[in-house]
Amino acid sequence: MSILFVLTPGADWAYAITAGLRNQSIVPAVGGLLSGHLLMTAVVAAGVAALVAQTPIVLTLLTVAGTAYLIWLGVMMLVRHSSPPQAAVAGVPQSWVRQALTGLGISGLNPKVLLLFLALLPQFTDPGASWSLATQIVLLGVVHTVSCAVVYTGVGTGARVVLRTRPAAARVVTWISGVVMIVIGVVLLIERVTG
Repeated sequence: MSILFVLTPGADWAYAITAGLRNQSIVPAVGGLLSGHLLMTAVVAAGVAALVAQTPIVLTLLTVAGTAYLIWLGVMMLVRHSSPPQAAVAGVPQSWVRQALTGLGISGLNPKVLLLFLALLPQFTDPGASWSLATQIVLLGVVHTVSCAVVYTGVGTGARVVLRTRPAAARVVTWISGVVMIVIGVVLLIERVTG
Protein backbone atom coordinates (compact mmCIF):
# COMPACT_ATOMS: atom_id res chain seq x y z
CA MET A 1 0.00 0.00 0.00
CA SER A 2 2.80 2.38 0.91
CA ILE A 3 4.68 1.74 -2.33
CA LEU A 4 1.56 2.43 -4.41
CA PHE A 5 1.05 5.70 -2.56
CA VAL A 6 4.67 6.76 -3.05
CA LEU A 7 4.73 5.77 -6.73
CA THR A 8 1.75 8.03 -7.47
CA PRO A 9 3.11 11.32 -8.86
CA GLY A 10 2.03 14.41 -7.02
CA ALA A 11 3.41 17.47 -5.28
CA ASP A 12 6.25 15.50 -3.64
CA TRP A 13 7.37 14.18 -7.02
CA ALA A 14 7.15 17.64 -8.58
CA TYR A 15 9.36 19.07 -5.85
CA ALA A 16 11.88 16.18 -6.08
CA ILE A 17 12.15 16.78 -9.83
CA THR A 18 12.61 20.51 -9.31
CA ALA A 19 15.28 19.88 -6.67
CA GLY A 20 17.11 17.54 -9.05
CA LEU A 21 17.10 20.18 -11.76
CA ARG A 22 17.82 23.31 -9.74
CA ASN A 23 19.96 22.43 -6.74
CA GLN A 24 23.45 21.10 -6.21
CA SER A 25 22.06 18.30 -4.02
CA ILE A 26 18.63 16.72 -3.66
CA VAL A 27 19.36 15.64 -0.08
CA PRO A 28 17.90 18.71 1.69
CA ALA A 29 14.75 18.76 -0.46
CA VAL A 30 14.11 15.04 -0.05
CA GLY A 31 14.97 15.31 3.65
CA GLY A 32 12.35 18.03 4.02
CA LEU A 33 9.73 15.91 2.23
CA LEU A 34 10.55 12.95 4.48
CA SER A 35 10.36 15.16 7.58
CA GLY A 36 6.82 16.12 6.58
CA HIS A 37 5.82 12.46 6.36
CA LEU A 38 7.40 11.76 9.74
CA LEU A 39 5.58 14.78 11.18
CA MET A 40 2.25 13.44 9.89
CA THR A 41 3.11 10.03 11.33
CA ALA A 42 3.73 11.60 14.74
CA VAL A 43 0.48 13.58 14.50
CA VAL A 44 -1.50 10.42 13.71
CA ALA A 45 0.30 8.42 16.43
CA ALA A 46 -0.46 11.14 18.98
CA GLY A 47 -4.14 11.03 18.07
CA VAL A 48 -4.19 14.67 17.01
CA ALA A 49 -5.21 13.75 13.47
CA ALA A 50 -8.43 12.16 14.72
CA LEU A 51 -9.32 15.38 16.53
CA VAL A 52 -8.50 17.48 13.45
CA ALA A 53 -10.54 15.20 11.19
CA GLN A 54 -13.54 15.52 13.54
CA THR A 55 -13.31 19.33 13.60
CA PRO A 56 -14.37 20.54 10.16
CA ILE A 57 -13.17 24.14 10.61
CA VAL A 58 -9.65 23.05 11.61
CA LEU A 59 -9.48 20.63 8.70
CA THR A 60 -10.75 23.34 6.35
CA LEU A 61 -8.13 25.81 7.61
CA LEU A 62 -5.40 23.18 7.23
CA THR A 63 -6.61 22.44 3.70
CA VAL A 64 -6.72 26.12 2.74
CA ALA A 65 -3.20 26.69 4.12
CA GLY A 66 -1.83 23.61 2.38
CA THR A 67 -3.49 24.34 -0.94
CA ALA A 68 -2.48 28.00 -0.88
CA TYR A 69 1.12 26.92 -0.29
CA LEU A 70 1.03 24.39 -3.16
CA ILE A 71 -0.53 26.92 -5.52
CA TRP A 72 2.01 29.56 -4.54
CA LEU A 73 4.90 27.11 -5.11
CA GLY A 74 3.47 26.14 -8.49
CA VAL A 75 3.09 29.75 -9.58
CA MET A 76 6.64 30.53 -8.43
CA MET A 77 7.93 27.61 -10.50
CA LEU A 78 6.15 28.98 -13.56
CA VAL A 79 7.16 32.61 -13.01
CA ARG A 80 10.67 32.41 -11.61
CA HIS A 81 12.05 29.33 -13.27
CA SER A 82 11.20 29.77 -16.91
CA SER A 83 14.91 29.78 -17.78
CA PRO A 84 16.88 26.59 -18.41
CA PRO A 85 18.02 24.79 -15.24
CA GLN A 86 21.71 25.44 -15.97
CA ALA A 87 21.08 29.18 -15.66
CA ALA A 88 19.36 28.69 -12.32
CA VAL A 89 22.20 26.53 -10.99
CA ALA A 90 24.77 29.09 -12.09
CA GLY A 91 22.88 31.79 -10.19
CA VAL A 92 22.28 31.97 -6.48
CA PRO A 93 21.50 28.46 -5.24
CA GLN A 94 18.72 27.96 -2.73
CA SER A 95 20.07 27.31 0.77
CA TRP A 96 19.86 23.80 2.19
CA VAL A 97 17.65 25.05 5.02
CA ARG A 98 15.22 26.70 2.60
CA GLN A 99 15.09 23.56 0.43
CA ALA A 100 14.37 21.41 3.49
CA LEU A 101 11.71 23.79 4.82
CA THR A 102 10.03 23.91 1.42
CA GLY A 103 9.95 20.10 1.33
CA LEU A 104 8.59 19.99 4.87
CA GLY A 105 5.89 22.46 3.90
CA ILE A 106 4.91 20.52 0.80
CA SER A 107 4.43 17.18 2.55
CA GLY A 108 3.65 18.48 6.04
CA LEU A 109 0.86 20.83 4.93
CA ASN A 110 -0.66 18.37 2.49
CA PRO A 111 -4.06 17.48 3.98
CA LYS A 112 -4.20 14.37 1.76
CA VAL A 113 -1.14 12.96 3.55
CA LEU A 114 -2.77 13.60 6.93
CA LEU A 115 -6.07 12.04 5.89
CA LEU A 116 -4.40 9.11 4.15
CA PHE A 117 -2.30 8.36 7.23
CA LEU A 118 -5.34 8.73 9.44
CA ALA A 119 -7.32 6.29 7.30
CA LEU A 120 -4.50 3.91 6.44
CA LEU A 121 -2.05 3.48 9.31
CA PRO A 122 -4.53 2.47 12.05
CA GLN A 123 -5.92 -0.31 9.80
CA PHE A 124 -2.58 -2.11 9.95
CA THR A 125 -2.29 -2.06 13.73
CA ASP A 126 -3.22 -4.78 16.19
CA PRO A 127 -4.85 -3.57 19.43
CA GLY A 128 -3.96 -6.88 21.10
CA ALA A 129 -0.24 -6.65 20.30
CA SER A 130 2.38 -6.13 22.98
CA TRP A 131 3.39 -2.79 21.38
CA SER A 132 1.15 0.21 21.90
CA LEU A 133 -0.95 1.47 18.98
CA ALA A 134 1.12 4.65 18.85
CA THR A 135 4.35 2.63 18.58
CA GLN A 136 2.87 0.50 15.82
CA ILE A 137 1.73 3.59 13.90
CA VAL A 138 5.18 5.18 14.25
CA LEU A 139 6.83 2.00 12.97
CA LEU A 140 4.46 1.86 9.98
CA GLY A 141 5.10 5.55 9.29
CA VAL A 142 8.86 4.97 9.36
CA VAL A 143 8.50 2.08 6.88
CA HIS A 144 6.48 4.37 4.63
CA THR A 145 9.07 7.14 4.96
CA VAL A 146 11.85 4.72 3.92
CA SER A 147 9.81 3.92 0.79
CA CYS A 148 9.47 7.65 0.16
CA ALA A 149 13.23 8.12 0.59
CA VAL A 150 14.03 5.53 -2.07
CA VAL A 151 11.47 6.77 -4.61
CA TYR A 152 12.00 10.53 -4.12
CA THR A 153 15.78 10.13 -4.28
CA GLY A 154 15.40 8.15 -7.50
CA VAL A 155 13.03 10.75 -8.98
CA GLY A 156 15.32 13.67 -8.07
CA THR A 157 18.46 11.90 -9.25
CA GLY A 158 16.74 10.80 -12.45
CA ALA A 159 15.72 14.38 -13.14
CA ARG A 160 19.29 15.54 -12.56
CA VAL A 161 20.88 12.90 -14.80
CA VAL A 162 18.34 12.85 -17.62
CA LEU A 163 16.93 16.37 -17.74
CA ARG A 164 19.87 18.59 -16.82
CA THR A 165 21.54 17.82 -20.14
CA ARG A 166 18.31 18.55 -22.01
CA PRO A 167 17.30 22.16 -21.25
CA ALA A 168 14.18 22.14 -23.43
CA ALA A 169 12.89 18.96 -21.79
CA ALA A 170 13.80 20.34 -18.36
CA ARG A 171 11.79 23.51 -19.07
CA VAL A 172 8.79 21.40 -20.03
CA VAL A 173 9.09 19.21 -16.92
CA THR A 174 9.51 22.28 -14.69
CA TRP A 175 6.44 23.84 -16.28
CA ILE A 176 4.46 20.60 -15.87
CA SER A 177 5.61 20.33 -12.23
CA GLY A 178 4.42 23.89 -11.54
CA VAL A 179 1.08 23.21 -13.21
CA VAL A 180 0.72 19.92 -11.28
CA MET A 181 1.26 21.73 -7.96
CA ILE A 182 -1.34 24.35 -8.91
CA VAL A 183 -3.86 21.74 -10.08
CA ILE A 184 -3.37 19.60 -6.96
CA GLY A 185 -3.87 22.67 -4.78
CA VAL A 186 -7.01 23.74 -6.62
CA VAL A 187 -8.49 20.20 -6.63
CA LEU A 188 -7.83 19.77 -2.90
CA LEU A 189 -9.45 23.13 -2.18
CA ILE A 190 -12.50 22.34 -4.33
CA GLU A 191 -12.86 18.89 -2.70
CA ARG A 192 -12.77 20.44 0.75
CA VAL A 193 -15.15 23.28 -0.02
CA THR A 194 -17.69 21.13 -1.91
CA GLY A 195 -17.29 18.00 0.24
